[in-house]
Amino acid sequence: MRRTLLAMLVLAAAACGGGVRTIQGTEVPDTPDNRAIIATIEKYRLAVERKDAPALVMLASRDYWEDGGTPSGADDYGYAGLKQVLATRFQQADEIRYSIHYLRIRRHRDQAFVEAHVHASWTVKDARGEVVRRDKKSQEQFVLRYEGDRWKFLSGM
Repeated sequence: MRRTLLAMLVLAAAACGGGVRTIQGTEVPDTPDNRAIIATIEKYRLAVERKDAPALVMLASRDYWEDGGTPSGADDYGYAGLKQVLATRFQQADEIRYSIHYLRIRRHRDQAFVEAHVHASWTVKDARGEVVRRDKKSQEQFVLRYEGDRWKFLSGM
C-alpha cells in the first residue's frame, strides 16, 4: 500500500511540470523578462478597454506593421495608420471587455512572440440604431521588441 501511494505521489509531482514556476494565471515561466512582456501587454489590454488610443500608440514601435491577412495587402498598415485605425474602431464600439490568457512566450534576440487566447466583447449600433453585443474568441500572437528600456509592439494590437 505504501509503495502504491509513494508511486502515485511521484507520478503526480512529475505531471505538474517538474516544479517550473509560472506567472500566476498563465502558463508562462516566471522570469523577469516574461513579467515585463506581460506587463506591457496588460497596459495594452487596459488601454483597449478604456478606448485610450493615445496610450496604445505610445505602446507601438515606430516599425509597427499590421498585416490584415488578405492577399491584396489593401488592409495592411504601419505606425502612421495605427492612429486612424484605432480612432475609427473606438468610435464604433462601447462597453469593451478584453481578456487575455497567456499560453507561451518565445524569445529571439530582442523580440518576443506571445501566444495567447483572447476573448473580446463590445457593443455597437446596428443599421437600425439598436445596440448589439459582439463577441470574439481567438488565438492571437503579439510580437514585441525591446527598444531602449521597454517593450514595444511590432504587431498584434
